[in-house]
This record gives sequence, C-alpha cells and structure tokens, in this order.
Amino acid sequence: MRLSMDEIINAICLHMAERKQVKPTDVEVELSWDEDHGYTAEVWVHGRSQYLVEANILEAIERYLFTEYDRRVFRDQIQLGLDDEIWADIR
Repeated sequence: MRLSMDEIINAICLHMAERKQVKPTDVEVELSWDEDHGYTAEVWVHGRSQYLVEANILEAIERYLFTEYDRRVFRDQIQLGLDDEIWADIR
C-alpha cells in the first residue's frame, strides 16, 4: 500500500486537529525534505507554526491508517520516500 503526499497531509491534519482540539480544516501542512533534517512538516494551527520531525509524521500516518483503513501498523512498517513528491510505503 502506498499513501500519496495528499494522504500524508490529511493524516497530519487529522492528527493535529485531534491534539489541538480544532477542526481539521483549521490545520495547514507543508511537507519537506532536506539532507540535514530529513522529512519534516511545518504545521499552522490558527496562525501558529510548529515543526514536526519524521517520528511525528509516522505517528500521524499510524493513526490515519488505523482510523481510516482499520489497519494496525507500526513505524518500522512505514517507509517515507521522495520522487516528485513525498510518499509513504506501508508493508
């Protein structure tokens, strides 16, 4: 199974909305990758910015797969990758 960049963004939006007790539409996400920090996400909730590291992104994907697909996966089963956009392979 592979999640697209849009699905990863949805996963982060749902995860952060639950944590911050806001609506998912109140959350904005920008994914990125660089050699120094790896995969990161900048998240805005009501105008406040927060950075997520790869472990936080994987946690959001885990919860998303469980709630949306009824699949229980662990972090070692998720591999992030980058072509033209960021994607996640689920084993």
